[in-house]
Amino acid sequence: MTRQQHLGWFLARGFGPHGWGHPYLDWDYRWTSPDLYRQSVRELEQASVELLVIEDAPSLGSPETLDLRVRHAFGGPKLDPLLLAPYLFEATRAIGIAPTVNPAALPPYTAARQLSTLQHLSGHRLGVNVVTDTGSARHFGAAAPLGHDAAYDRAEEWLTGVRALWRSWPEDALVADVESGVYVDGSRLERVQHRGEHFAFDGPLNAVPFTDGEPLIVSPGGSGRGLGFAGAHSDVQLALAPLEATALRAYRQRIHDAAVAAGRTADDIRILFAIQPTIVASAEEADRLVRASANPDDATIVQLARKQSSDLETDLTALDLDAPIPPGTFGDHVSHGSIARLVGDHDATTTPLRVLLAGLARLRRTGDGTGLVGTAEELADRIEQLGEEVDNDGFLLWGDLHPVTVHRTLDELVPILRRRGILRRELDDRGLRANLLGS
Repeated sequence: MTRQQHLGWFLARGFGPHGWGHPYLDWDYRWTSPDLYRQSVRELEQASVELLVIEDAPSLGSPETLDLRVRHAFGGPKLDPLLLAPYLFEATRAIGIAPTVNPAALPPYTAARQLSTLQHLSGHRLGVNVVTDTGSARHFGAAAPLGHDAAYDRAEEWLTGVRALWRSWPEDALVADVESGVYVDGSRLERVQHRGEHFAFDGPLNAVPFTDGEPLIVSPGGSGRGLGFAGAHSDVQLALAPLEATALRAYRQRIHDAAVAAGRTADDIRILFAIQPTIVASAEEADRLVRASANPDDATIVQLARKQSSDLETDLTALDLDAPIPPGTFGDHVSHGSIARLVGDHDATTTPLRVLLAGLARLRRTGDGTGLVGTAEELADRIEQLGEEVDNDGFLLWGDLHPVTVHRTLDELVPILRRRGILRRELDDRGLRANLLGS
């Protein structure tokens, strides 16, 4: 029997204009109000979703692609998910919330203190999605943007510093003895003096120790450097890979190898593969959608080019659709994973851009194991099968945090998974670590 799977939700649009471009805009939710998110996160918790990861990008992008990012709300505007988190914690009791934090945006001491505060206020349900978006760096100082690998070096130094500050209070430093009148034994606090390549700060942290563990660290990133970072530092890896046993098994092995190389064990990290299923009422309806996607029209291709331009911070709409992408089009700051998703299995040097975009438009069936369009029963079959074949940890469902999207995805799927014993019926209220790591 497949072990229980962890289920999370990836809010890919971030704290942005939910409903824009969709028919359910006319439900008249205000995306700038917490009510939309509080209602949706309660539904996730009812469905035993353990973790909500909220995407973010502090920047509206480069001047060349700014209009493309905001015209159709693909890449902005976005509000700060770190400030949304308290509203979501207040509305729930057990689900974990992981807002995205960019090391370029928050100095280690400020980050450590703010994250410590949220960990305590939430009952130890905080996660931190650490990203290395290099394009945002110009908003936070005069230093030149870092390259892809150098941004991971900075993130590594940042996270190491944050953890050092969290751990600057040994367990016995907080005395809280009423009879003696001693609250803290200051002699036991670690001073922490950090002078690194990217950051300089002193401790100890003006906070108190955690009672149920530090915030969980989440990281995305499919490059070699990104996988190495996850293996060495992350509790949860937001993974992207073809939903096929061989690919998932190889991905998991790379993460586990990186963890072992860093002195950890494979069980120290949970790998959750992000999927965006389209759940329909029948196999016939799924077949119809797949057939219709085989030959996208020009309007669909252009719309995909706009969205990819936002994700890649590169104006694809200015390129010749019927020619390969010219070498050097993507700057060093562009996510390797985003480029890989566009290119897929094609040879980027010879494949016309139109073909790459058409590949993104192409839907495939859940039932035959090639895609994610199918019935809830078929998706449950696939989740169960991959749990058995690759000992998978679980999945992050990718979508807006809108009641319509949540129900469309979970209404049929959750009962099926529960009846099969694949999904738990209730979350542990001891915190995020207890749910995801069992600690």
